[in-house]
Formats: sequence, C-alpha cells, structure tokens
Amino acid sequence: MEILAFGVTADERPLMERAFAGDHEVRCLDVFLSEDTAPIAAGYEVVSTSVNADLNGRVLRTLAAGGTRMIAQRSTGFNNIDLEVAGQLGFTVGRVSYYSPYAVAEFAWTLAMAVNRRIVRASNRTRDFDFRLNGLMGRDLRGRTAGVLGTGKIGEAFTRIAHGFGMNLLGWDVAQNPACVELGMKYVEKDELFAAADLISLHVPLLDSTHHIIDSAALRAMKDDAILVNTSRGGLVDTDALVSELRAGRFSGVGLDVYEAEAGVFFLDKSLDAVEDDTLARLVTFPHVVVTSHQAYYTRDAVEQIITTTVANVRDYLAGRRSENTLVPRL
Repeated sequence: MEILAFGVTADERPLMERAFAGDHEVRCLDVFLSEDTAPIAAGYEVVSTSVNADLNGRVLRTLAAGGTRMIAQRSTGFNNIDLEVAGQLGFTVGRVSYYSPYAVAEFAWTLAMAVNRRIVRASNRTRDFDFRLNGLMGRDLRGRTAGVLGTGKIGEAFTRIAHGFGMNLLGWDVAQNPACVELGMKYVEKDELFAAADLISLHVPLLDSTHHIIDSAALRAMKDDAILVNTSRGGLVDTDALVSELRAGRFSGVGLDVYEAEAGVFFLDKSLDAVEDDTLARLVTFPHVVVTSHQAYYTRDAVEQIITTTVANVRDYLAGRRSENTLVPRL
C-alpha cells in the first residue's frame, strides 16, 4: 500500500521513508491538507496529516469520496479534526498520544531564558558590531516563582527544570501530579498563580474550557514584570488582549511558539507576502517578545517517536485493532 503524507518537512521525509520501509511506500508532500489540497488524496486509503491540517467536514467528505478510510495524525493535538463527521463517514482516526515531553519542556525554557536574558536582541546587535549592554539586563530566576498551568508529562518536565533552577513552584490543573508535589509544588487557584508567579508557562490542552484561559482578566492579574511562555496551543491566549497589555508596557518578556491564528501562516514562507494579520504583525515588533513557528516538538527524538507511533497506528488500522491512540475506531 502507498500512504500519502501531507505537511512533511525536509527533515522528516527521510525518517518517514525509513520508518515505513518494508511495510508500505509513503508519498511525502510538503503542502498541508486543506480544502484545496484534499483532492490529491483520491485513491489513497491511508492519509497522514500534520497538526496544521484542516480536517473540517468538507475536507473529510472529499477524502471519503476519494476512497480514504484512515487518517493518521502526526501530533498529540486533534482540535483540527471534526471527529463527529469523521465517525459518521466511517473513518478510522489515530493520533500520537505521547512523545518526548522533554522536547517541548526544554523549548519552553529556551524561550523563557531567551526573553529573560534578551538573547535575540543581543544577537542582532552583535551582528551589527554593537556590543553595548544597554537594555539587555535580565534577572536571576533562582528564588523566584514559576507558575505551571497544566502539570501532565510536559508540565512535569518543565517543573523539574524549574526545580533545578531553585525556583518556588506553583501549579494549577484539574488533578495534582504527585511527582510535582514531591518537587515542592503547591497547587493553587489560577488567580493566585497569576498574581504570584514571576514566570508562567502553559501546558494545558486546548479545550472549550481552556480557550483563552489567558484573557484580559488573567493578564491584568499578572505581575507587570512577569514572563509568559506558551508552547502548547495558540488558542489558550487571547492575543489581542496580550498586545494591549504589551502596548501598555507590561511584562518582562513573552515567548510564544504557538499563535491562535497560525493556520495558513506557520510552517510556510510568507516573507514575500503582504502581512494580512495585524495582530501578529504588531506582536513581533515588541523587542521583548519572541515568536517561533510551532517548533517546540521538533527534535529528532520526538519526531522519530511521532513517526514510529504513526507507523504503529497504520498497522493497527490494517489489523482492525484499537489502541490508546485511536480517536475514532474503525466501523
């Protein structure tokens, strides 16, 4: 069988081809699955997609009409898939329920340290042979307070690093993680965490209950010199509200690897296009804000785990098996 994989980067392609070798052929495309590209999948029983694919009802009906029966999503998140329509159409949908949490946690800390120590500004200056220190002053993190929203596997990995820095630990989640409690984390209500934390990192999934969990009220409750980091999902943060607070001179630094309107922008070269998103255009102008293109997961270790799991999901589908990765089972 030949499998069609959308949204495959140049780095991923050899890993994909190697992982499927001996079982199936895989055709890798760098374009993302959307209403415009869905017809390409005609004749492919199994399609693999990336997190920025758009699997709305119309796309799913196009895939079904073309003979696709299985969708293997190469990500943990699946808010881009209309699971109800997928079930009605008889699709099997699988995802990657787990991969290296250290990839994301370490990148969250990379963003935190980059904005705290003004690394991007310093690098840009030295490229111009400007070696002044004005405006580059950061803060020690030891003894300060880290607030972690979401203490699952990634949140726990982030917390362990914070503990290594010697920080006080505050957490919020629907359930406490004993490993975080063992590290000295105190679980509190969100408002208390927002008010007390010097560094806030987001590690909750995007659900109806967490959409814009960082809204105007949450932002106003935070310290004026707090650092905010989001490596989870863009929709957790009300970006317009964040821009308003930044314009008012608040926050020591903000590191964002995700953006709520990133679909159709992130993972693409838009350098020669007119900027249509005024909010994003304004966001990247702040000198103490670092925006990256949803790359926190992008280590060789994590990507290899994602691809290995994707191969296993395809095997399970062909064998009629379910696993913890099955979102919509085969009818």
